[in-house]
Amino acid sequence: MRVFVSLRLVRRGGTVVLILEAVVLGILSGGVYALMASGLTLVFGVMEIINIAQGIFVIAGAYVSYALQQQFHLDLFVGLLITMPVMFLFGLGVEWLFIRRIKRDRVTLSILVTYAVALVIEGVLGYIFTTDLVQLHAWYVDASVQIGNFYLPYVYLFAFALSVVLLTGLYLLLYRTPFGRSLRASMQNRTAAALLGINVSRVQAITFGLGVALAAAGGMAYGATNTFNPSSSYDLISRLLVIIVLGGMGSFWGALIGSVLMLVIGDVTAVLWSPVWSSTAFFALLVVLLMFRPQGLLGWSEGRRQ
Repeated sequence: MRVFVSLRLVRRGGTVVLILEAVVLGILSGGVYALMASGLTLVFGVMEIINIAQGIFVIAGAYVSYALQQQFHLDLFVGLLITMPVMFLFGLGVEWLFIRRIKRDRVTLSILVTYAVALVIEGVLGYIFTTDLVQLHAWYVDASVQIGNFYLPYVYLFAFALSVVLLTGLYLLLYRTPFGRSLRASMQNRTAAALLGINVSRVQAITFGLGVALAAAGGMAYGATNTFNPSSSYDLISRLLVIIVLGGMGSFWGALIGSVLMLVIGDVTAVLWSPVWSSTAFFALLVVLLMFRPQGLLGWSEGRRQ
C-alpha cells in the first residue's frame, strides 16, 4: 500500500506519456513520503532511536483527522491545525514515558520499545474505531484537473503542496533558529552539545514530538487517498525504513531524495515492465548502492559522534 495508490489517468499516447505520468506520480507521492520519513530520520539523527512506531503514528494522525471530520465537519487541511499540535503533545508523552528510559544499547532497545508502543496504539485504535476500512473525504478528493493528456485529482496537488510547506518550515527551523542549531549540534555530538550547555533531553523530546506531528500530517494525506485501518501501519513503516536507509540514517536531505527515488523508480518500472516488479527493481538498486556506500546516499560514516 502507498500514499498515492492511483491516479485517474486518461491514457492517450505512447510510452513517453506513460513514463511522464509515472514520474509525476512518483514525485507527488515521494514528497508526502518525505514528509513522513523526515520525522523518522530526525529522531534517529538526534536520539539514535529507530522509531518502529512511526507507521502507526501516521495512521493515528489519519484517524484524528477522520474523527474531526466526522464529529465537527472540519476540512481536512484545517483540521491539521488541531491534529498536529495534539499529535505533537502525544509524541512528547511517548518520549517521556518510554524513550527517555532507554539508557544503553539505544538502537537495539528502541526497536523493541517502539514496536511495543506501536502494538499498544494499534490495539487502542482497533478498539475505538474497529478494524473496518475507512477513508477521508472532501470535495478535492473526487475533483480533478486536466494536465496535458491525463487528469490529476486535486488532493494529490494539495497534499504535495502541504509537504513542501511543512518541509520548508522544518528546514527553516533546523537552519535558521537557535533551537535548530541546538538540534544539529545534538545530531553531530550529543556529549559535546551537553558540555556547551545545550539541554539535550529537551531537544530530544521536542524532536520526537516534531516527528510525530509530521507523521500525523502525512497521515491526513494518506487517509485522503487510501482506505486504511490500524493494520495499515505495517506496510508504511517498512517503506519509511527503506527510505531512510537509502538516503542515509539521520540525513534530512537523504530522506527527501530517497523518497522521490523510491516512488519514481517503482512507478517507471511498473510502466516499462510490470507492477509486480516495481518494488523489486528499487530494492535491487538499493542493494547495489549499499554495497558501495553502506551509509546511504547522504549518511554519516561511522564514528561521527560519541
